[in-house]
Amino acid sequence: MLKAAYLHIPFCVQICHYCDFNKIFIHQQPVDEYLQSMKKEMVHTTSRFKDYEMETIFVGGGTPTSLSEKQLQTFLSDVNEVLGNRFLKEFTVEANPEQTTKEKIAVLKDNGVNRLSVGVQAFQSSLLKKLGRTHTKEDIYSTVAEAKKAGIDNMSIDLMFGLPGQTMDMFKESVDEALALDVPHISSYSLQIEKKTVFYNLAQKGKLILPEQELEAAMYDYLIEALDKKGFKQYEISNFAIPGFESKHNLQYWNNNEYFGIGAGAHSYVEGTRRRNAGPLKQYMNLVEEHGFPYIEEHQVPLSEKMEEEMFMGLRKQEGVSDATFMSRYGRSMFDIYKEPIQRLIQKGWLQQREDTLVLTKDGRPLGNEVFQEFIGVVLD
Repeated sequence: MLKAAYLHIPFCVQICHYCDFNKIFIHQQPVDEYLQSMKKEMVHTTSRFKDYEMETIFVGGGTPTSLSEKQLQTFLSDVNEVLGNRFLKEFTVEANPEQTTKEKIAVLKDNGVNRLSVGVQAFQSSLLKKLGRTHTKEDIYSTVAEAKKAGIDNMSIDLMFGLPGQTMDMFKESVDEALALDVPHISSYSLQIEKKTVFYNLAQKGKLILPEQELEAAMYDYLIEALDKKGFKQYEISNFAIPGFESKHNLQYWNNNEYFGIGAGAHSYVEGTRRRNAGPLKQYMNLVEEHGFPYIEEHQVPLSEKMEEEMFMGLRKQEGVSDATFMSRYGRSMFDIYKEPIQRLIQKGWLQQREDTLVLTKDGRPLGNEVFQEFIGVVLD
């Protein structure tokens, strides 16, 4: 049974220099009409795929908090009407500090949102400016304080490392500041240069100076050590939580479970098929109006691909991949199917076997993508 839904709000007040997600500058956009289209897609989706019982909902973007209070109220009311139920355990909304007002937090709280994912990235104004972010350190403190005052204590802070001009002292300061906010979850990612971004264009011209790989690796090591000392457990390559505050929604992805994806550019995985929605606003809205669904790509996932995804999604987690779970899903042991790559990766010191479970080693964690590649194409349908 499907238990998760992702909803995409593509609007932004400011476009960040590193972001390649489906997003659009909010000024003069048909926001209200887009929200109506999202409701239609939700209704058609739940009518067509009936085997669901929502446990987690995640609203991402773009910037969900770029919506006005009235628009937020309309949107969240629609989500609760169509998807919400008494089994919902986690309702997360991404929030940018400078747009998350006391009034918007009240709307979120009143509509059942019980978790915020706050896009901080860094605490230094010089770095924030380079990233194209418009919030200040004071905005971060204010957002977290107002959310706690409203009764939303479950919050996650996003931090980035490997940024242009970022020193080890800067990153240490950001980690210390994040810990001082006393939130139970921290996500931290190294900067990836993606096509169609300001940073990509700068890099192509040789104008983007990034920290050396050794410094980036040292930042990651510091992150793990500093958070561990404060009681945060690393439960996934880039995610750390006080036990009990792990992201239930993201675990749905890493456990290779199915989910609805609603909104422009959203992806879904339902009844063994992955689908991709149209990204451009007008195309998305027209498709929903004409067909009820905005799909522009549908891919029936073959067994070999499901098993590959089970491995590389599961290995992102600290607890790794259990052979018992693998066998219950696919009827065969991963140790039989992937015998050679597993042996190879264990010999390299990147994988470790604990009873019937495979996990990444400390050395293997920063090389995750290289490890995951080993499982691609081993089984042919």
